[in-house]
Amino acid sequence: MTFVRAKKHLGQHFLKDEEAARRIANSLLFHGGYRQVLEVGPGTGALTTHLLERTDIDLACIELDRESVAHLQEQWPGLRVIEGDLLRMDLGTITTGPLAIIGNFPYNISTQIVFKVLENRDRVPEVVGMFQKEVADRLSAGPGSRTYGITSVLTRLWYTVEPLFIVEADAFIPPPKVRSAVIRMRRNDRTQLPVDERLLTSLVKAAFGQRRKTLHNALKGFAGLPDGVPAEYARKRAEELSEEDFLALAGCCKG
Repeated sequence: MTFVRAKKHLGQHFLKDEEAARRIANSLLFHGGYRQVLEVGPGTGALTTHLLERTDIDLACIELDRESVAHLQEQWPGLRVIEGDLLRMDLGTITTGPLAIIGNFPYNISTQIVFKVLENRDRVPEVVGMFQKEVADRLSAGPGSRTYGITSVLTRLWYTVEPLFIVEADAFIPPPKVRSAVIRMRRNDRTQLPVDERLLTSLVKAAFGQRRKTLHNALKGFAGLPDGVPAEYARKRAEELSEEDFLALAGCCKG
């Protein structure tokens, strides 16, 4: 049997808590209708074990670590294990239909995984993932929260984010220096934006770039608003605006 060492440069912390693994596996709700599920970074297979117990899904795994790939192939010879990097992968090579994503995500790329999901939002109806708690808090935060920021807004445009439960450091080998949290992301009904997406993203980043300032000051010089921020938003700060407010503000921009 292949021995798998946790590798710091890959951000690996292997989940050993069986109950946490079971809860994560059972958190998929089949929102949007799908059978295909992709587990990201299965490592030693703690979560994989419980996903394979579900007869209502077709499971594939993607793993960058060769030791983990060898271990998974020895443990479950019939399991589809892809050796590769999710961030560079075309999800269409797994299935042409909807695809849910699940995993104990490596902390060093977890935010990038979310952006990968956003790029493939019409293909990914649901995500269940373990994140560093700080990142999970940002993703699930709403307007007015100190943790509400760029990733909160851009994610909320396309997904409903639900915090599920906390996982303490002693549930992992080796234990991380931070707490972890599991969240679920479910695709909402939005099919398109009423504004240019790149413009909107630039606007959100500029607004939160100086989040302590009012938008009148934070967006001074923003090219899309040559006449300044409309009065209804000018005295507010970025953290006070919902994703719908940002859409409305972007609608005031000139191309």
